[in-house]
Amino acid sequence: MWQKKNNEYKGKSYYYSTINSLKKDKKIDDRFEVMLSSLTLEEIISVKLELSARYLNRRMYNFQIWKSIESICRDAVVRFALSACRSKLDAATFLGLSLTELNINLKKMDISLDKE
Repeated sequence: MWQKKNNEYKGKSYYYSTINSLKKDKKIDDRFEVMLSSLTLEEIISVKLELSARYLNRRMYNFQIWKSIESICRDAVVRFALSACRSKLDAATFLGLSLTELNINLKKMDISLDKE
C-alpha cells in the first residue's frame, strides 16, 4: 500500500540526482565521494578556486569572484534542492520560493529535469 502511495507523489525532480548524473558521465566515482565527504565546503571551494588559478597560470585578473559568488551559491543550492526533494513544488517550498519563481530560476540557470 505504501509503495502505491509513494508512486503517486513522484514529481519531475524525483529522478534528478547530481551525483548520479556525474557518475553517468564518469566524472566521479565512489572513491571520490568518500574523499569529498571528508572535506568541508570551504575547503572544497578553496581547492576548486586554486585549481582554476593553476589552470590560468595564477592570472585570474578581471574575474570578479566576489560578485559571482552569489549566483554560484544559488545554482548549487537549487541543484541540491532538486536532488533532495521529490518534486519541484517541494524544492520551491524548501527554498522559500513559489513554483513560478523556481521555474524562472531554472530557466535562467539552464537546469533541466529530464529523466535520464
